[in-house]
Amino acid sequence: MIEVLSSGAANLIQDLGRRGYLDNGLSRGGAMDSLALSVANAMVGNDVREAGIEVSMFPFKIRSTEDIDFAVAGADCVVRVEDEIVAPWWRRAAKAGQTIVIERPRRGARAYLAVGGGIDVEMIMGSRSTDLKANFGGVQGRGLKRGDQLGACEPYGKPRRQAAGLGVVPRDLPAFWQALSAGEVTVRVLEGAEYALFDSSARTAFAQSAYEVTADANRVGYRLSGAPLGLAAPVELLSHGIVPGTVQVPPSGQPIIQLAEANTCGGYPKIATVIEADLWKLAQAPVGCRIRFESVDIDTAVCALQEQAEELGRIRNALALMAHRA
Repeated sequence: MIEVLSSGAANLIQDLGRRGYLDNGLSRGGAMDSLALSVANAMVGNDVREAGIEVSMFPFKIRSTEDIDFAVAGADCVVRVEDEIVAPWWRRAAKAGQTIVIERPRRGARAYLAVGGGIDVEMIMGSRSTDLKANFGGVQGRGLKRGDQLGACEPYGKPRRQAAGLGVVPRDLPAFWQALSAGEVTVRVLEGAEYALFDSSARTAFAQSAYEVTADANRVGYRLSGAPLGLAAPVELLSHGIVPGTVQVPPSGQPIIQLAEANTCGGYPKIATVIEADLWKLAQAPVGCRIRFESVDIDTAVCALQEQAEELGRIRNALALMAHRA
């Protein structure tokens, strides 16, 4: 279906992750920006569980070895099919032999490429995602490299060909691009289990200050730099379970946000957890971006996730209706 023409250790086969194995020491993994991958899959008519390519090293080049439908979502990138420019968050067709290039983002950090039928790699523990820490999944547990040949999964009972030339703009995307252009993104958080152990100045700083994403940032987590967060008194904790979004504070006082390949346990105090509906924003925050934290309650967090799921459902239904009419 496609041949990879550029190497990139950080360009990975990902789906929505490998859930249910934290007790075995395996991270959930999957796409850092699950919203972008879900919409890209919807645009080419794929099931939500299909795997695509997470691109974080640019430019990324592939060649179609047969006629394909593809979509790119996520970062604000210029996409080229031969000499023709395609907008981000857009579906197009490519003919056999054509080259597709995803250029360096103007805004954002990661792009997601979905192809009709989904990327066909071995299903391991319910997922095709690449787990770099455990060295399995995807293509031999590694990033993609020049010469890799990737095929498509079998369609789900009907042809996947669709009328090309269609874009999608999720509801929160325009405001997010505006914030990212200004270099500062706000994410909503729930108070962490050890929130009360931090002193009042730390709690105030966390609520009112911006923290910069440092160069020590990857799929495991982001180390941030900003006003130090101190404890009211020294504390020792046993290692305990953590999840994507957990904001830990090591002795340095500089917070760490756990992300898609989050460690499954850790002993640093937790001041907050980024709500699941906002994790995609962190995925698109590049090094140097400033992060602000807005505290919300659990009801708000649940409603935000429900609203996001409902929007994805509306997008999929609208795309399915348009494909039927075509």
